[in-house]
Amino acid sequence: MSAVRWLVKCGAAAAIVLIACGLATVRFGSGLQMPATTTRDGTLITLSRYLREPVPDIVLVGSSITFRLKEEYFATRGLRNLALAGGSPVTGLEIVANQPRLPRFILVEVNVLARSTDTALVERYSRGDTEPFFFRPVRAAVAAYEQRLHAPLTHEQVALDLRRLVGQQPSNFDSRIYVDRALQQLNAEDPTDAARFNVKRIEELVQVMEQRGARVFLFELAFAEPIEESRYAATTREIIHAAFPDSNRWLPIEVNRSELRWADGVHLDERSAVIVAQAMERALALARTVR
Repeated sequence: MSAVRWLVKCGAAAAIVLIACGLATVRFGSGLQMPATTTRDGTLITLSRYLREPVPDIVLVGSSITFRLKEEYFATRGLRNLALAGGSPVTGLEIVANQPRLPRFILVEVNVLARSTDTALVERYSRGDTEPFFFRPVRAAVAAYEQRLHAPLTHEQVALDLRRLVGQQPSNFDSRIYVDRALQQLNAEDPTDAARFNVKRIEELVQVMEQRGARVFLFELAFAEPIEESRYAATTREIIHAAFPDSNRWLPIEVNRSELRWADGVHLDERSAVIVAQAMERALALARTVR
């Protein structure tokens, strides 16, 4: 009998805990998704924020090249950068397209088109909340903590530092050894088949999203001159421009190339990323006035 009483008490206690967890989820856990435990680069936290916060006015998707354009570099409110370090722009575009509501403007970087879509990530951030109800609270609490801990700075918080940074002289860092290494790799890779596959998917997604009322622009970020002429860059450029020949589809990023520097010939350094972000804002401000 004592064993039976003990089991009954344990069962009752467990039921109370589960009910409390369920109530906590209803109160605090709605819309939160736990960032991937294997990644701390901030991008997946941004994806989680994207799902739980109001739909932004502008979204950027791209690869590690666009990932360098931090949200705080932009004065425009309601802008989210969903570019994935080491990933494909198609991944972010799929996630955005799978949401019930779309941003007004979607900017798609097309420098890197040979990487495959991260289907696991698309699934994770496109599906509904299918996790069993009573197992969400701890994940919701951890997600809230992570997002609070890694809350991005605002443009206003860093505006003075950005002005100082842009006012400095361009870096004199000698990156030739890294440029040569990148050039060798990019000349060895033929992106033709993968790029054509991804461009076809981009075409499909653009059509669907614009039918739903969004406006999609493509953009290219500058590489160091030797990288611009690499096999990878030249082939990718040819394929994407053949698919999207209309100049109105492209967001022009007008910058003085002599002001730009790259850590490795491919990725902009911080000062250059700020300059490019400001140029994108000017172009977007003009594009937003023209339908």
